[in-house]
Amino acid sequence: MTKNKSKAELAKEALKATREKSSGFKKEFIEFINRGSVVDLAVGVAVGGAFTKIVNSLVDDIVMPIVGLIAGGVDFTNLAIRIPNFFGTGDEAVIAYGNFLQNVLQFLIIAWVIFMIIKAMNRLNRKRDAKKDEKKK
Repeated sequence: MTKNKSKAELAKEALKATREKSSGFKKEFIEFINRGSVVDLAVGVAVGGAFTKIVNSLVDDIVMPIVGLIAGGVDFTNLAIRIPNFFGTGDEAVIAYGNFLQNVLQFLIIAWVIFMIIKAMNRLNRKRDAKKDEKKK
């Protein structure tokens, strides 16, 4: 602390420095948000959420009932192992492996669709690159 400045003046300078720091942080954050990649990510998350709902409905409402019929009329949502509570009163533990099987199937469908989309995009990129190479020659 210098002899010429009072504690109040030093406090004001510290407050001003803190405000300038937060203002710089705010500007940096706004620049980050306005970048195209962040907006693209937000759109991707929204579309992914909607796509997940579609796949969940496809698996739960269409695929699994057909698989259940083929498997002899089994309803996969009801497949579970019930373990009684041996340590006192209370509910039993339920291992819902039918739900797990449905989730695995949903994952495989989503992974397959993403694979097909990336495969198609790669094919289009190869065609585009081939056309660029032809134009250069």
